[in-house]
Amino acid sequence: MRKLVAGKLHGIHVTEANLNYHGSITLDPDHCEAAGILPMEFVEIWNKNSGARISTYVILGERGSRCCILNGAAARTCQAGDPIIVCNSIYLNEAHITALKPRIVTFDQDNHISERLSYSVDLDASGRYSFSMHDEANEALAIPALVSRA
Repeated sequence: MRKLVAGKLHGIHVTEANLNYHGSITLDPDHCEAAGILPMEFVEIWNKNSGARISTYVILGERGSRCCILNGAAARTCQAGDPIIVCNSIYLNEAHITALKPRIVTFDQDNHISERLSYSVDLDASGRYSFSMHDEANEALAIPALVSRA
């Protein structure tokens, strides 16, 4: 089993850091659904400004609020306005990697969804992997990259 990306909120901006809370990250349910992130799911958080990396769990905020609130100890790693990446993962047998289609959602400065992307891995006849990123709004935009199978 390998740990693989299942979905990402890429470049979502922190709207608040609340030290006096029990912990976690509070996210808009609309954003979570777009990326396939579940309530109480553990996620990795990477701060694009500071480079801080933490792990915590998701709680749902108000639908449509576009909130991204770091709570408790996590509040020490980010400031309001910081762009972060929130990534969930899945453990999967390598034989099933081509069936995995992680959903990646990108954001503007006000946490409106900018893009809905997906990742895809394929296996060619020689047993080599290829990786591509697809824009759901413009399927013609596919960014391929070849990766040799180890």
